[in-house]
This record gives sequence, C-alpha cells and structure tokens, in this order.
Amino acid sequence: MFEYNKDKHYPKETESRVVIRFQDCDPLQHLNNAKYFDYFFNAREDQVPKLYGVEMMDFIRKYQAAWVVYNHNISYIRPARVGEWIRIMSRIIWHDHQTVIVEYYMTDDNKEELKTLMWTTMRYVDMKQGKSLDHSGAVKDFLLATSDEVDIAKTTFKSRIKDIKTNLLKS
Repeated sequence: MFEYNKDKHYPKETESRVVIRFQDCDPLQHLNNAKYFDYFFNAREDQVPKLYGVEMMDFIRKYQAAWVVYNHNISYIRPARVGEWIRIMSRIIWHDHQTVIVEYYMTDDNKEELKTLMWTTMRYVDMKQGKSLDHSGAVKDFLLATSDEVDIAKTTFKSRIKDIKTNLLKS
C-alpha cells in the first residue's frame, strides 16, 4: 500500500534494461512503432514499485483516483532492432495541480545513442465521478519528491531531444 515517507530518498529517474523481441518487430527487423508504447509503459510499471514502493492498483484503491492519458508526443530517432539490448529511462518532468508529464526515452545498451523520446501527458481523475481532481496531500508530496522538473514553458520537445543527446555524450 502506498505511503509517502518524507524521510525517504526517491530517485527521480527509473531505468530498465530490455531486449527487443522478434515478435515486436516489423519485416525490417525494427521495433514496430506501436510497440514502443508497450516497452515504455512496461518498463515504468516494473520500476515504480521497486523504487518507490507504489503498486498502481493499491494507489488507485486508496485514493479512488488515477492518471488518465490524454496526449502523447513521440519522436523515433534511431531504430531499435530485433535482439538488441536497450535502456529505457522514465521520469516525471512536470506537474501542476491536476496534470503530470512523464518523459520516456530509449537508448542503446551503452547509453550513447538516443533512439526514441516520448512525453505522455496525464490528468488526475476521480474514479467514481470521472472528473479531474487536484493533487493533494501525500500524492502532491510524492510528485514533488519524484519529479525532475523541466521548465516546460521554455522547453520544446525538439530542444529536449538535443538536451538528452548532449547529456548522453557527457556520460
């Protein structure tokens, strides 16, 4: 069950190492565009409980609320190929009273080449009424502790690609 702990350190970024499966690829042996979503969401779903102690179903039951996706912005930069080991990172890059943006990006196994970047925008919704709900209490504290705030007003999706590529080169 989700309990926010103000004394705990919460990492800002999740990371998974995954192999690209044959069944998920097109005839050119590239990861099918629609499958990127599965790889991103599965990686985050695997990592969030490990890093934060949060099982989303427990969270939904406790607060009777969930984040509902209403927008994706994705850029396919380099193909992920069948049999290739890749890294998937994710983090909350922005939030306000009702909305969060989760950034997902995929690199090669050595974290030298950016393959894909995706931003997913979600609204916090009351499960009973289906209406937007404000982040409050432990939920708000958790978002503050786990967010890697990016100035969305001054950052474009395209500039974010450049920033991530630059940071990969520095690593």
